[in-house]
Amino acid sequence: MDNPRLKDQYYETVRPALMERFSMTNPMEAPRLEKIVVNMGVGKATENRKFLEDAARDLGIITGQKARITIARRSVSGFKLREGNAIGCMVTLRGRRMFEFLDRLISVVIPRIRDFRGLSPRSFDGRGNYNMGLSEQIVFPEIDLDSVENTQGMNVTITIRNGTDETSFEMLKALGMPFRSN
Repeated sequence: MDNPRLKDQYYETVRPALMERFSMTNPMEAPRLEKIVVNMGVGKATENRKFLEDAARDLGIITGQKARITIARRSVSGFKLREGNAIGCMVTLRGRRMFEFLDRLISVVIPRIRDFRGLSPRSFDGRGNYNMGLSEQIVFPEIDLDSVENTQGMNVTITIRNGTDETSFEMLKALGMPFRSN
């Protein structure tokens, strides 16, 4: 089986360029993708369980991996939420699926976002990890528009090992992430 395109690009061009730019001597010093977590918080799940099942199904279709249901850790009366309620779903992608998902996100999904002006370069967390939100799951081509009853947003967290905000930004930019210039 061939490696994903983005993985080959990382090892052949991106990592050597990062090592040279930031004067790293050991390849293990260079930032690298560790995992991607895709999370859907389904607030309406407290009223109707079908919303959560639909979100988990869509997330499974998008990522190619079965979604895990997340449970509320504590009760919050303002949100009508009780401890133990199912409130969302998530998928953690690693390895081949992670690179394939990131490739699809960069080359197919992000260009389909309406009124897109670039990703914010300020969404790094101080440790080199990047977070982005998508307002609806229908920007993914795998989702059949006729089967979607309610649109659902999602959060994508890209966890980068050995990264500072600066090195992670340069790595994601070299992989093709369309950051806007501030």
